[in-house]
Amino acid sequence: MDFCTVSSSDQLLHGSRLFMYIIRMSDIIKLLPDHVANQIAAGEVVQRPASIVKELMENSIDAGASKIELIVRDAGKNLIQVVDDGHGMSETDARLAFERHATSKISKTEDIFRICTKGFRGEALASIAAVAQVELKTKTAEAVTGTNIYIEGGGLQFQEPIQTAAGSNFSVKNLFYNVPARRKFLKNNNIEFRHIIDEFQRIALAHDNLEFELFHNDDIIFRLRKGSSLQRIVDVFGRKLQPLLIPIKEDLGWVKLNGFVAKPEGAKKTRGEQFFFVNGRYFRTPYFNKAVQDAFEGLLLPGYIPTFFLFLELDAEKVDVNIHPQKTEVKFEDENLIYALLRSTIKRALGIYNVAPSLDFERDNTLEAFVSQPTRVGAAFKMPVVVVDRNYNPFLEERVAPGETVAMTEMYQQNIPAEPSKINLFDEEDFDEDLMRLPNGYWLFNKNGKTLMLDLGRMHRLVVSERNAKKARNSEKHTLLFSLEYHMNEIEKNKFRSIKKFLPELGFEMILANDNVLRIDAVPQGLKEAQVLKFLENLFDILEYRTEDEFLDFYRTQWNRIQSKSRFDFLYKIDAEQVIKDFTALGFPEFLPSGKRCFIPLPLDELKNKF
Repeated sequence: MDFCTVSSSDQLLHGSRLFMYIIRMSDIIKLLPDHVANQIAAGEVVQRPASIVKELMENSIDAGASKIELIVRDAGKNLIQVVDDGHGMSETDARLAFERHATSKISKTEDIFRICTKGFRGEALASIAAVAQVELKTKTAEAVTGTNIYIEGGGLQFQEPIQTAAGSNFSVKNLFYNVPARRKFLKNNNIEFRHIIDEFQRIALAHDNLEFELFHNDDIIFRLRKGSSLQRIVDVFGRKLQPLLIPIKEDLGWVKLNGFVAKPEGAKKTRGEQFFFVNGRYFRTPYFNKAVQDAFEGLLLPGYIPTFFLFLELDAEKVDVNIHPQKTEVKFEDENLIYALLRSTIKRALGIYNVAPSLDFERDNTLEAFVSQPTRVGAAFKMPVVVVDRNYNPFLEERVAPGETVAMTEMYQQNIPAEPSKINLFDEEDFDEDLMRLPNGYWLFNKNGKTLMLDLGRMHRLVVSERNAKKARNSEKHTLLFSLEYHMNEIEKNKFRSIKKFLPELGFEMILANDNVLRIDAVPQGLKEAQVLKFLENLFDILEYRTEDEFLDFYRTQWNRIQSKSRFDFLYKIDAEQVIKDFTALGFPEFLPSGKRCFIPLPLDELKNKF
């Protein structure tokens, strides 16, 4: 038909049909199948095995469990099993629990803004079941029989009655079996199990009124009984932390704060033992971390982070826990006030427990002689007199009136520890200008006409490493006059069992004296007694040594590190010169094997342009 010869009405009809045909040909939006939608949703909820541990354990807490057992195999890649003695589920609830957005926690929009439970979105089980093989056995206390459900890749395989204990028993097997790209990106077992322990510890610390057990590959890692908050912290992190903990407590009515902070000697260079909880839920917050750090101002060495376990309680409507898929970040209505509360309460507690900045001054012999000399009864007491040279001008190179009484500056200089006698280690061409120490611990050094900023700590570490590499394995030992005791948690105890066969040939003599106390009778020659416990703590920090060589490599790294000085330890020029001399013998390398710089050249030409 000729489009130009038809009537206007026919043209309109024909044109509309043509338009609809074009639209149909270009349609690209379609509804996803349920199993694909669930796998996509699982990407937010299930990032790794630890994500499943968190969701299942929180469900058990919401179900009113008094005891929760976590069983893991191969760092959760092949099995994550959570068994609880909670309320359990009926046959209908057990099936509905795996549907998306099915939840017993909320029924209307307003409920979202006063969440008091752990889970509430109703997407966790559906997401987990979409990327794993999941079996659930559950029964309510009043029911005669329970329910057994098996779901694979999001599809129900069977549902049948079963005889089982009251509560719930979830088994998640072969995570990401149907999404190989996701499984390929999982880390090694050591890393993945570390994440599982992190989630387990966070939940256990927040609920000291519940019992918890953790098994990995049939080994018991944690067995935690009900107790106080302090007891739970000690059970998780070991008795060595207990004497360092300072209680924190404040109640302002609308918000309550309690918990513990560790004294400065409990601070570490790496994060890990910093815990914030609100209404029993763990959360991360750089803003509140800074409040704690500010409270320790002047008490910690640069780069160290305080250890703390702090619990906030406030109205659920004043905190939003629904801003992050894993619910690890929250939003507070009055976060500035809470910041101030944290800072002031912790600062006051540190003052109450006499935690003050350490003043590392040498003894003043004059003062010591004065104090140690007894005063005769009735003798006149003469107050010390401070004599000030009023003619002293700091802008002049020489004194205006030499021979006057001692000036305050000279009195101060007399109290500075005398620098060790200097030894000329270099010719003048090596040190064409003097070394200079900066307040931040770095040193300035002139070499080949260039000014370098040196990190003497890293340089010393490389010197020590090269020196130890030339030695055979150190098996010489030093017997301690008094045995040392190292109080271990369950993780450390299992780690000791795995490496104890290597320790005698390294110079250690130690035995597990009782359930959780390691008695140390001898240590390698060169390891100071004050360093022993810290050294062992570092060795036990690694969760899994797969081979002897892997353990020995880590051991050598820790041995070199503990024998090395930090840049803040170099106070005198003679010590700096010695390190530079030893470092020059190595060829003055710019980088450590780890890739970190030992020194950087200062762009003096660019600095001149700043003036």
